[in-house]
Amino acid sequence: MTYTAEYSNRPEQREDSHLVVLLHGYGSNERDLLGLTPHLPNQGMTYVALRAPQPVGAPFDAELNQAYIPGSAMGYQWYSLDQRLNTNVRGVELASDYVLRWLDDHAGIYSDITLLGFSQGMAVATSVARHRPTAVKAVIGLSGYVIETQSNYFDNAAVAAAQIPLFYGRDQADPVIPEDKVAFTLEYAGDHFETTKRLYSGMGHGVNAQEIGHVAEFIEQKVMN
Repeated sequence: MTYTAEYSNRPEQREDSHLVVLLHGYGSNERDLLGLTPHLPNQGMTYVALRAPQPVGAPFDAELNQAYIPGSAMGYQWYSLDQRLNTNVRGVELASDYVLRWLDDHAGIYSDITLLGFSQGMAVATSVARHRPTAVKAVIGLSGYVIETQSNYFDNAAVAAAQIPLFYGRDQADPVIPEDKVAFTLEYAGDHFETTKRLYSGMGHGVNAQEIGHVAEFIEQKVMN
């Protein structure tokens, strides 16, 4: 399995630290979210940004048994989707397995694992938590959504029992995430996570300084304690 990852710190600083895995949005790359880390807690923290496994625009292939598709591109995707953000759920499952394989291979030295995802990256972060809730201490979702599915891949009862802390930040007028996706995310998050919800005016489909401050507080309260 091929991975591209960039870290916020040096190897000798990582053991026993709190790991936050950054999962970028559709069409972006692993460097995108690293720009947030100077504004987040750094003492005792490690941030690692993973590149999504597919060149942006790659179609879903039912013959594939893994998410990784070779190829260089200006941006990358975790799974294929259409303009309404609909997708084949199998692609989401493979993307989640891709992240979990990396965690299995690299995350054993850390005290705990938090997933931070933007947009499509939030869909993957919450999907990983829904599949293996014991692997995750907290989830941070920025301008994203939760996948609506009845797939047995997701252990919804275990997620509800675990009550994983979830930060969900968005703009009420986000032009990218459809209202039905937001409605399901709010319902699912309320029923299955210990959810902190924040709304930001004028942010659009992005991140602003106020939200970064709230994410920093969430990390201090829910991850570092």
